[in-house]
Amino acid sequence: MQITAAMVKELREMTGAGMMDCKKALTATDGDMDKAVDYLREKGLSAAEKKAGRIAAEGISAVTLADNGKVGAIVEVNSETDFVAKNETFQEYVKAVVEQVANSNANSVDDFLAEPWALDTTKTVKEELSTQISIIGENMNIRRFEKVVADNGFVESYVHAGGKIAVLVKAECDVDNEIAREAARNVAMQVAAITPKYISRDDIPQEYIEHERDILKAQALNENTGKPEHIIDKIIEGRLNKELKAVCLVDQEYIKDSDLTVQKYLDQVSKELGTKLSITQFVRFETGEGIEKKDEDFAAEVAKQMGQ
Repeated sequence: MQITAAMVKELREMTGAGMMDCKKALTATDGDMDKAVDYLREKGLSAAEKKAGRIAAEGISAVTLADNGKVGAIVEVNSETDFVAKNETFQEYVKAVVEQVANSNANSVDDFLAEPWALDTTKTVKEELSTQISIIGENMNIRRFEKVVADNGFVESYVHAGGKIAVLVKAECDVDNEIAREAARNVAMQVAAITPKYISRDDIPQEYIEHERDILKAQALNENTGKPEHIIDKIIEGRLNKELKAVCLVDQEYIKDSDLTVQKYLDQVSKELGTKLSITQFVRFETGEGIEKKDEDFAAEVAKQMGQ
């Protein structure tokens, strides 16, 4: 398979590895992007998934909580430029979208777009989106949403940098008071900052663990040629344990107190509440992750906004 410059560029953006290393990885894997990422990680040439989710598109991720605190909704609405993302009209529109998500039973964006628009039922959500595109003068997209419902407990949220990152967490607890909610907000902030993949190790698929073990084994063999097998095994397990701690929310170092893990923090709060507080679900949206934005300089963006 011919390895193109565009393929090399894409792999470099995903991994942060050098151009020649990316070309070599693609050649060795016959152009398979996923295998090329693994190849670079095995060789120690990739900052493991550092740039796997490229942040490019503009827009806002927003949340809302129902008055009873048991339902939360989160949505990402994209725009072409940061100017529009900061526009009050756009922000009010996104607020209306997330409120509708909270009251919707749609299971997909297509289903949601086909619903009547809550603020004007003569239109569908899709038709209102088209109207807003005409008003704002820029292409927009309702990219994704999720609704979280808590039966025994409550939902809490955190929004960072005006909508660059938004998080919902579902807390299971017999009480719903300010102490419990503050703890849940703190954990939501943790999710925003540290980006866990799972709540605990019990949630990690065995295939994920075995895949990471294979990558780490290749790394260890490349770095420790000639060392006994039992030493290699210890290195692998040590690195695997460290990596699993990093991707599991409750095992992460708590951002507000480095002497605690998130689980120990929750244990402290549970003791203060007199009942167990646990996090059973989280949803994290980072605006534009995985969407590649075309190169466009600031002057061109200003000119575009002014209609030049």
